[in-house]
Amino acid sequence: MSRGNPFRTLTPQEAVEEIFDGATVGFSGFTNAGAAKVVPRAIAEKANRLHGERKPFAIRVFTGASSGSSIDEPLAEAHAMSYRAPYQSGPRLRKQINSQEVEYVDMHLSHLPQTVMAGFQGKLDFAVVEATEITADGRVYLTSSVGASPSYLRYADRVIIEINRYHSPRLREMCDILIVPPPPNRNPIPIHQPLTRVGYPYAVVDPRKVIGIVENEEADHVPAFATADGRSRKIAEHVVHFLLNEMRAGRIPDEFLPLQAGVGNVANGVMAALGDNPHIPPFHMYTEVFQDSLVDLMEEGKLLGASTTSLTVTSPVLERIFENMDFFIPRIVLRPQELSNNPGAIRRMGVISMNTALEVDIYGNVNSSHLYGMDIMNGIGGSAEFTRNAFLSLFMCPSVAKGGKISAVVPMCPHIDNNEHSVQVIVTENGLADLRGLGPMQRAHTIIEKCAHPAYHDYLYRYLERSRIGHIRHDLRTAFELHRNLLKHGAMLPGLNIS
Repeated sequence: MSRGNPFRTLTPQEAVEEIFDGATVGFSGFTNAGAAKVVPRAIAEKANRLHGERKPFAIRVFTGASSGSSIDEPLAEAHAMSYRAPYQSGPRLRKQINSQEVEYVDMHLSHLPQTVMAGFQGKLDFAVVEATEITADGRVYLTSSVGASPSYLRYADRVIIEINRYHSPRLREMCDILIVPPPPNRNPIPIHQPLTRVGYPYAVVDPRKVIGIVENEEADHVPAFATADGRSRKIAEHVVHFLLNEMRAGRIPDEFLPLQAGVGNVANGVMAALGDNPHIPPFHMYTEVFQDSLVDLMEEGKLLGASTTSLTVTSPVLERIFENMDFFIPRIVLRPQELSNNPGAIRRMGVISMNTALEVDIYGNVNSSHLYGMDIMNGIGGSAEFTRNAFLSLFMCPSVAKGGKISAVVPMCPHIDNNEHSVQVIVTENGLADLRGLGPMQRAHTIIEKCAHPAYHDYLYRYLERSRIGHIRHDLRTAFELHRNLLKHGAMLPGLNIS
């Protein structure tokens, strides 16, 4: 804090005294990066104490995206949550959502700030935001993510600031913060290149709303992703080969196009393969998360710059960034999620999107979020915002899971997050299906032949043969037979053995 700062320094327990049963709380954090840390744990302690006194206590929780070990898991363990939006990834919380103990609203991430502004989901009672500094006039310098924090600071009735001294104060030099005004007073967002800056290095809060500050020095709890396995490397090879062919055909310019990649080891493997290939030129990214693998690419000169909303990197990698801020600051821009995931900017720059799927159906519809169409895994995140507006949209997944008991290619997805009208390319370790310009039956045969595991080919082709003829062929009696088998027998095709 600067000299003369008027805000009270509180213990975590003092800070949460005003938070009441049923309150709606917006927490900083996009993944665990920049997430509030000590206050969520204090809320969980308060819940446990009140529950021990047989008093009700549960809050409604908003974040930027998932914040599992920092926010979701402590609160879920204390049964301190009644409502969650817009995205989550914690196993304990997931169980509570799927048992209807917690109400969960899965949202497009760029829609969240507008939802908060308009009050579509009620009033925001409190904001809890991590920062490196708050000034007396209400400038808030955020840490390793921006997410929805600027909107929470503006629209919450009361605010708690976690001052985290682990983070470099120079993170503010990466930040480009702008809150889009309400309609009909919106102008085009003038982001023409990934590194274009249009805002300020700080968020703003009315100082009169600030309850106080809570100090800590705690690293982000970002886990390391598993290294790419053989299937991930094969998927990466197919993606690189496809993009090179698109360049040779003149559909991708020589200077390449900005890339977006989802979270996980498949996406990390693809980015590493793009970096290793000498024929892929140096490129920019316009994406929502900046992961460990991108630091190496940036230091090697293959990744020229990246726009993101979150530095979702492990602590050793974040410390590498902190130690070389003069290098990274001109190359990384941290934006609010309504800008990092903005459809207009994605369309304008011709972003190539690369996201992961749980399953795809034979016509190119994608399920990224639900098992059997019923149980949530994590959520839709930003995948649809990029897919719908990308110049090229790719979805990637292994063709089978659980030793072949689950096929990622099914006759009909029981839940669809990205439909056939937006999905252009599907990739598994077996091959790549380019669906552009193909009719439904052409798509079906291409996806089965190129992407499905060979052990499932016969079943999928037989499904097509017995289906009712129409523009899109389906047999409604058996469209979900594989999913019913999985629920009943633990395998989509009982007795199938894939070595």
